[in-house]
Amino acid sequence: MSIEIIPAIDILHGKCVRLTQGDYSSQKIYNEHPLEVAQQFEDAGLKRLHLVDLDGAREGRVKNWNVLEQVAGKTNLIVDFGGGIGSAKDLQIVFDSGARFATLGSLAVKDEALLKKWLIQYQADKFILGADVRDEKISITGWTVDTEISVFDFIENFKTAGVKQIFCTDIHLDGAMKGPSFTLYKKILKRFSDLHFIASGGVRSLQDIFELEEAGCRGVIVGKAIYEGLITLKELAHVN
Repeated sequence: MSIEIIPAIDILHGKCVRLTQGDYSSQKIYNEHPLEVAQQFEDAGLKRLHLVDLDGAREGRVKNWNVLEQVAGKTNLIVDFGGGIGSAKDLQIVFDSGARFATLGSLAVKDEALLKKWLIQYQADKFILGADVRDEKISITGWTVDTEISVFDFIENFKTAGVKQIFCTDIHLDGAMKGPSFTLYKKILKRFSDLHFIASGGVRSLQDIFELEEAGCRGVIVGKAIYEGLITLKELAHVN
C-alpha cells in the first residue's frame, strides 16, 4: 500500500482510552499501560504512532509528556505528539521527550503568529497541522470550542506558511464506526492535490483504508477499529 497506516493512542490520566466524537464523558479505557500498546504496534511492523494528550488538550498545556518519553525511548516508532502544546516550553518538552513531529491545531487558531514563528525557527517539516472539523469549520481545545474558520481557509493559510503534513478529523464521525468522511476529504484533496493529507476518524475496516488511498490520502490514523477488533494488527502488518 502507498498509504501509511498510523495507529493512534489517546492518553487520559496516563491511560490508553478512546472517546466518541470528542466527548470526555464517553471515555473507554483500553489499556492502563500505553507503552504496552505502542510495543504491540511496533511488533506488528507499524512504523508511526499518533499520540494524543487528551488531558493536555483540555487544559491547554502538555501533561502526559512522560508517556511520550517512555514510548519514544523504548520503541523505534516515529511519534507525532499533540494536545496542549501552547507555549515554547511545551514545544521544547515535546521535542526533548522524543517526538519526531509536533501536532498543532488549537494554537494555530489561538496564536497564529507564534506557530508561524516556530515553523521558521524549528523548520516546517517538524510540524503536522491538525484540522479538527465540525460541519467544515475548525474546532479547538480538545474539540470543546467551535470556530467559524473554514477548514479550507485554515489549510490554505498554513500550507502557504510551509506546513507539509496535515491531518483532518471529522468530529461527527470520530469513534462512531460509520466510516471516514470521504466527501470532505475528496473536497479538500481536489483543492489541495499536492497535500500530504492524513485522514483521521471513522475508519472501521480495511476497505475504508483502501478507499482513502484511492481518494489520494497519503496516510490514515486508525484508533478505535483496532481496539475494538474490527481491524487486527495481523491484518495491518500484512497490508502495511
